[in-house]
Amino acid sequence: QVQLVESGGGLVQPGGSLRLSCAASGFTFSSSAMTWVRQAPGKQRELVATITTGGSTNYADSVKGRFTISRDNAKNTVYLQMNTLKPEDTAVYYCNANLRRGTYWGQGTQVTVSS
Repeated sequence: QVQLVESGGGLVQPGGSLRLSCAASGFTFSSSAMTWVRQAPGKQRELVATITTGGSTNYADSVKGRFTISRDNAKNTVYLQMNTLKPEDTAVYYCNANLRRGTYWGQGTQVTVSS
């Protein structure tokens, strides 16, 4: 059974930082690209960052230079380090795994950037 469990969200002031984690189980993590996606209220889901099995990364233009995606295959965990946060980064952040057997999502973790 595939499970993705996000953690690390919360309330932070503009300019602050947060580190999100996504613990994966039920599939071969090291063989899977992983993605962070976010959804702000009233908006469509937006791809934030992707990391391949080889460690190559890709980012949305809106987060380039501020966010860093990484993975620890020994811990079956993918991370999203978010720096210099802005109010427009407020959203629910989801971890995503696109596997042969289907696409899987975590439950999401809320990130609120506000003073």
